[in-house]
Amino acid sequence: MASQPTEEKAKQSALSYLRAWGESPVPPTILATLITSLHARPLQALPLSFPPVLLASTFLNLYSYTTDSAGITAAWSGLYLLLARRRKPEHMMQKFGTRGIVRGTTMGVCGINVLAGGWVYATGKKADEGESAR
Repeated sequence: MASQPTEEKAKQSALSYLRAWGESPVPPTILATLITSLHARPLQALPLSFPPVLLASTFLNLYSYTTDSAGITAAWSGLYLLLARRRKPEHMMQKFGTRGIVRGTTMGVCGINVLAGGWVYATGKKADEGESAR
């Protein structure tokens, strides 16, 4: 006789993937690394102000402030996305060269961070919400 599995794995919905991405400390760290690699040479001061904030967001996430961290990550990723969209590559090779691929990846991670972090921040509970105010 064929044995039938007693447990079925539940499929994750798109919203649970968004929640997992938004609650993870890894995406802000990856984004900070990508932003640094794009703007360190030549040195650009304004875009390099984003990685410290994203790394601080990762630090907050590791200290169990996941909702607040998701909100910070979403906000600063959205700001960087607005800043990065101003630049338009002139030639086709600038789009598909090494810097162009890294730039596209960075903007994609920013977009996902805005969605996932916004979702976690909008639907998440803060640690002190359950307690009464004194």
